[in-house]
Amino acid sequence: MKKITPANLVPLLTAALPEKDMAHILNALVQFLRDGGVKRASQRFDLLLDAFKQNPELAREFGTRFHRWLGSIHIYPALVGLGIFSRSGFAREMGIRIYERFMPSFKDLNNLRDVFLYLFQRQNDEKWLHTVSLLQWLSLYDTLCRHSDPAAVQTASRHLEQARLHALEMLSIWVAAEELEPEFTRLEPKLMEVDSAFVALHQEISRLVAHYRSGQTEHYDTAHIAVMMEQCRAQVERLRRKGTGAGAGSSVKVAHLLERLSQTLDRLAVLLDIQTAPDEKECRRHCVRLLNSLTTAAVEQHSTELLRRRSINMLAKSISENTSGHGEHYITRNKREYFAMLASAAGGGVIIALMAGNKIRITGLGLGDFTTAFLAGLNYGIGFMFIHIVGCTVATKQPAMTAARIAEHVEHKAGARALESKLAKLLIDVARSQAVAVFGNVVVAVIVASVVAAAVAAHTGAPMLDAHTAAYQFKSLQPFTQPTLWYAAIAGVWLFCSGIISGFYDNRADYLNLRKRLTVQPLLKRLLPARPRAFLADYLHRHYGSLAGNFIFGMLLGMTGWFGHLLGLPLDIRHVAFSSANLGYAAVSDHSGFLYFLLNLAFVLMIGAVNLVVSFSLALTVALRSRGARIESLSKLIDTLWLQIKANPLSLLFPVQPPAAAGGNGNGGNGSSANGKAKE
Repeated sequence: MKKITPANLVPLLTAALPEKDMAHILNALVQFLRDGGVKRASQRFDLLLDAFKQNPELAREFGTRFHRWLGSIHIYPALVGLGIFSRSGFAREMGIRIYERFMPSFKDLNNLRDVFLYLFQRQNDEKWLHTVSLLQWLSLYDTLCRHSDPAAVQTASRHLEQARLHALEMLSIWVAAEELEPEFTRLEPKLMEVDSAFVALHQEISRLVAHYRSGQTEHYDTAHIAVMMEQCRAQVERLRRKGTGAGAGSSVKVAHLLERLSQTLDRLAVLLDIQTAPDEKECRRHCVRLLNSLTTAAVEQHSTELLRRRSINMLAKSISENTSGHGEHYITRNKREYFAMLASAAGGGVIIALMAGNKIRITGLGLGDFTTAFLAGLNYGIGFMFIHIVGCTVATKQPAMTAARIAEHVEHKAGARALESKLAKLLIDVARSQAVAVFGNVVVAVIVASVVAAAVAAHTGAPMLDAHTAAYQFKSLQPFTQPTLWYAAIAGVWLFCSGIISGFYDNRADYLNLRKRLTVQPLLKRLLPARPRAFLADYLHRHYGSLAGNFIFGMLLGMTGWFGHLLGLPLDIRHVAFSSANLGYAAVSDHSGFLYFLLNLAFVLMIGAVNLVVSFSLALTVALRSRGARIESLSKLIDTLWLQIKANPLSLLFPVQPPAAAGGNGNGGNGSSANGKAKE
């Protein structure tokens, strides 16, 4: 392949110049750079620069035509349209981009916005564009300006300034209008005050625009504008924190509008820097920044993935934040919390044993497959809701909640030297809390199931489970001859989903302000007096996510086997608590030996391990990604964790603290977290 040099690049440029439309000439140059790929785009840009520098006549002709073209096209739409979300919302924006992909719109090449979309429409354009440095762009800009006709440059400059001032005015109006956006005033009622930063910024920019439009040559003092910009950005951050924090509730629409507001402020800042630059060199530097912003925005305009990721990220963080708040209640740090968790898990074990017995009874009714699965789902769903209402604990629900708490800890402590130590201690607290909860669920479920089976046998004179059913229950626990651990992994996925569902509905309750809505609900107003209605509204608001998550989790457990049968796929579930209860019923009914019982109990614990590992891994991954956080050094964390366990091995099973820390950790306001609160 012939090597490209500045000398043989000149004919290519000369051949492109007779083209009447400057946009097509630019497209030929962009294609030349694009063909170099990520590795050679920057080198090809240097060849282009050398070709212009070595051929002043070519640079003069190209630069003059470029500036005349720039002085005649519509620039304003690009300044306010590229790189800034529309107010149409996430769904509408996504629909437009998908439709554009299959049915591209006509590009008006007299409109700079459409020119950018015409030039940069490949997904890989962003990659090679990033290899071209700021100095290379500045060098090209200087070369063309130096050789172009001064009259053409001056005409383009005046045209650009008018478009810039118009864009500044319009963008500042957009910012001021956000003061009355209902989604924002819901998060921050103070926005309705007259002297908000958004309105003040618009007023200052209007004065700046009037100053330059009047023809005054002296630079405008932008000190007050800088203060207003800083206050606006601070207000956006407050809205983000409220939108992603538990208690306010977020939505994709809020995320979309906040991203639009942030983009508008960024564009205002760049345009202000260009307009008020102290010298030509600084002005050109800011112009290149704007060019980079517009080219990147043109590439992103064709991307549905980036829009989805940006818009949904804040909603995911809000859901994770709500989940994290519940996760704190699942962590025991002192003896009082530890025994409260044990009692709560034991209560859960009693109810789970009765739910498992009822599931066996439903299966034995001989109903159709769908009816049996649906009734089993209702049995699980209503049972889990009841466990939550009475303040008991299902052990396997903990990982999805505590993972979000760990992610929050990583995010807030990022960069701290003691991160590994604090995170290791949190992991030990979580492991101990999980262990005592599993112990309470499994042991009590086995005991209660065994007592019930023995009572039924004594009362009826026949075992509760016949030989075939008992054999099936034992067979369902076999991890080596049956897909038991695969089914346990499926249950782990549903456990993870239940945590996400709980966070979603908690976020939904905050977003809708369910507490206030229910107090004025017409039917409830007719049925209940004011005080009971207020109590009910408050309870449902605080527990909306937990109740919804528990019910849907129960339906998923009950219906998975039916869907597997319907689709001919190996789909079913194995849950440690229900498996332990089934073991108790089968062992008493079958009169199996103690060693055989212990072997199957070990299988039950294997099911529990898979339940917990799968749900915890998925929940931690999602929680970390939603916060943009990560564990910097896994090896350091493991080493620190091992050192803490070696120094105090009993801490994994019981909250025994070293003497130095025993007097200083009363856990403050978390002292009652496990007592009646560990129930989601």
